Order: sequence, then structure tokens, then C-alpha cells
Amino acid sequence: MTRSTRTGAAAACLAAALAVAGCSGAGTTGSGSSTLNIATMTFPQSLDPAQAVGSALPFFQATYDTLVKREPDGEFRPMLATAWKYNADRTELALTLREDVKFADGTAFDAAAVKANMERFKKGGGADAKWLKDLEAVEVKDASHATLQLKQPNPAMLFYLSDAAGLMANPAAFGKGDSLKTTPDGTGPYRLDTAKTTIGTKWVYQRNPDYWGEALPYETLTMSFFDNETAIVNGLKTGQVNAALLQSADQQISIEADPRMKTTKQEFDFQGLLLFDRGGALTPALKDARVRQALNLAVDRETMLRAIRQNRGEITSQVFGPDTRGYAEELDTYYAHDPDRARELLRAAGHGDGFTLKLPRISAIVNDALAASLAADFEAVGVKLVWDDLDGASAVRKVFTDRAYSGMVMNIGQSSSDWVVVDELVNPGAFNMFGTTDATVRELVARVQSGTAEQAGTAVRSLNEHLVEQGWFVPFYRMSYLHVSDGTVTVRPQSGMAVPSIYNYSPAK
Repeated sequence: MTRSTRTGAAAACLAAALAVAGCSGAGTTGSGSSTLNIATMTFPQSLDPAQAVGSALPFFQATYDTLVKREPDGEFRPMLATAWKYNADRTELALTLREDVKFADGTAFDAAAVKANMERFKKGGGADAKWLKDLEAVEVKDASHATLQLKQPNPAMLFYLSDAAGLMANPAAFGKGDSLKTTPDGTGPYRLDTAKTTIGTKWVYQRNPDYWGEALPYETLTMSFFDNETAIVNGLKTGQVNAALLQSADQQISIEADPRMKTTKQEFDFQGLLLFDRGGALTPALKDARVRQALNLAVDRETMLRAIRQNRGEITSQVFGPDTRGYAEELDTYYAHDPDRARELLRAAGHGDGFTLKLPRISAIVNDALAASLAADFEAVGVKLVWDDLDGASAVRKVFTDRAYSGMVMNIGQSSSDWVVVDELVNPGAFNMFGTTDATVRELVARVQSGTAEQAGTAVRSLNEHLVEQGWFVPFYRMSYLHVSDGTVTVRPQSGMAVPSIYNYSPAK
């Protein structure tokens, strides 16, 4: 869900978790399959693709195509790019582009547009601008061929080109001030109906009659913002909206009791304690792997999942999700609840009398039940957990700018790309703000980055095992989310995204 761009990404992730402010409401859906109304609790502050973030991608997909399309299962397919090929050391990615695509004003989509968009995205200061940090230049070979020149191999580049970094806007709009913030100009399957759109409440898109590709099944696409899930459930039951994502266990249970609704489960976010201070800069005890292992053993994940999520999820001890090559099912249960063993490890590490761990707390992420549960689990092994209550704005500053805490409990989306996980959580950056590492991590990360597909797959699995064994993080569980429709829509979850792509909705048969 940057003071450097990485801190910006962290702030965006935090903002997504806190996206509960604004005005609620929704438009009335039409009958039949001509209109699709999707309820959402997040929305973009701008429709300019230079500011696009993955958590709000559907708003952009409606009017902008990406260079690469990511299918629901995570596979990459042609979109504006019909083919791609790396050179031997994967520092150049050659793209072959469609020749039959035009923007609304008749301007042809071509390699020059790719160059202009990617350079603008990299320099635009958006939360995901960091994705193109390895992009050195875009070489225009001719109108239908462009080559991305990279400073170093980046295994996630195709993932990025299927996401925010791959959105293509009309370069003719770049010199028109902030017009793209409210008036998108792309080659996508829809066009924004500005007369029916109320920014911050409802976005209405009408089918693009000149779309180069296959038309999507709905003539009108509406995305309506709600500030709470109770209102979304009511909207589904009363026909105001057709589809939505529900995160809270209570609302999931409520909607499942209605036989009219169609539901599909997806595990995406994990909730857990991200330890930043593995070098012991703020909390010296955390420098010892035995202490970090003890914290993992102290957490009663099964009780926490049952009490807080009503068993809607799966306990886990790893940060890699099931859609990645790094995931290993056996690592989900690596740390069984064992307070006796935790105390033994603390004594062996010289902390038999315990220590104090101070963490920030934002109530929208860490509710009272979770705060009490974690504090009790840690207290049982001699660790005193002190919560510092913060609001969202002060949390971003104190956590990511001032680096005032040794860790933070967060909800983190689990990407389908191994390299996204490595780059966000393992490499130095917002979530490894102290830059701690070790020889094993350095060796394995290098192999993940530069090895063959087989070598990288083996290396990332070994890296995951090492991170778990060394207690780099204290994950609790992956949360089960529920994709819901009013019975008229079939929704396919999207690998690597909490919300489905707009291509994943179809009329129910």
C-alpha cells in the first residue's frame, strides 16, 4: 500500500494503510452488464501517471495502457510492447512496439513517447519513481524500437513495465502544466468522463471507441470512494456498487451470509514487525540473532490470528509470499510459539533480565487487541514493549526521516516479484534504513540479481531461508482478503496486487 524515493514509497505504503479519510458515496449502477461500479477505500491524488502508485493502479489502467500486461497469474504478455529481449548481461532491454496505436489527438504512440514517459516517471518524484533508479537511458532505435539501458541488471524491470512505471501518456500533454492531474491523456480502453466525475468521490470512465485493442465488457466503468467497509457492504447489498475488496474479518463474515454475493479469497498483505535495527544502533540487544529469534519464538501467531483476524489468514514466519520463487511453505511454521526456548536464547545472548523495545503505534494499523497481544507475548519472555502512539503524519517523519525506532508493525503487500521483495525489504532503503547486511545476504542478493533464472531461483530461496533463520523480521500472518461482487460480476484476483486489474472483471455467467 522519499526524503529519498524509498522513504516516499514507505510513506505511500503507510498512507495506503491509513486511507480512511475523505467523503463516502457512490453512483447508482445501471442494469445489466453495461456498467461496472467498483468500490474502493483508496484513490490517487493525481491522475498524472508520473505520480502513479501500484495501490491505485486501476484508476490509471482505465485510460493508460502499460508497455507490458501482467496477467492475473503474474505472467507477462504483450501490450504496447509486442516483444522484448535482454542482452547477454541483462543491462539492455530491447522493446518492439505496436505501430497501430494513437493518442486521442491523433499523435502516434512510438519509441519517442516511451523515452519521454520513462524519463519523466524517473524524475517525477512519485512514490514509485525508485523503480527506474537503474534506468540509465532510453535509446530510440526507430519509431517501433526502443532499448532501455540499465546501470545494472534489474530482475523486476518487466514487473515495473506492467505497473506504474510502464504507463504511457501523450507527451504532447507534458507541457500543459498540471492538466494530467485531472484530465488523463493515454491510449487506454476508457476515457475519463469529466462531466460525471467528482474527484475524491467518484470517477466515471466511458469506453474508448477508438481503442486499438479488444474492448472490455463494460461500456461505463465507475470507481467510487468509501471511507469505511460498512458503507461498502451496504452499497453491495443495496445495488449501489457491483464489486469491492473487503479486508476486515467482520465485514467479510457479514457479506458471506448474503447468498446473492459472489466471493473469492486472496492472501496478499502480511502483518508483522519489521525490524530495522539489526545492527543494534538504537536497541543494542537486536544485534544478536538469538535475540531476534527469541522475539519470533515469543509470538503466539495462531492465537493472534484467531483473536484478531478470526482465523482469516495463514500464520507465517517469512516475508516472501506464495507467488514468489523464494517462498517455501515449510518456513511459514518455522517459529512455533515457544516462550521457554525464547527465554533460553535471551539468557544465552546476555539478556536474561530482558530489555525494552520501543515501537511506534498507529491505531489504524495496530488496534488495541494487537497491541495488547504482542506486548503480552514479549512480556512473557522478559521483553518490555513500549508503544509510542502516533498519527500518520508524525509516524512518517519519526520512523523514516528521524529513524527514531528499531522497528514498526506494518501491513506489507507481498509482491509476485522476488526482486521487488529483495529491493524493498533487504537492500538498504526505507525498510532497511540502517543498511544492515551480512556476507551471506550480499552473496545471495548478487546471485538473485545477476544469475540465470535457475541460479536466481535457487539463490532467492536460500536468501529467504537465511533471513528467517537469522530473524531479520517478525512476521505474524498473511491476511485473507475477500473479493466480493453483487452476483453480476466475476472477479479474478491479481497476483502481486491487492486490488484486481480492470481487465479482471467480467459479467457473471
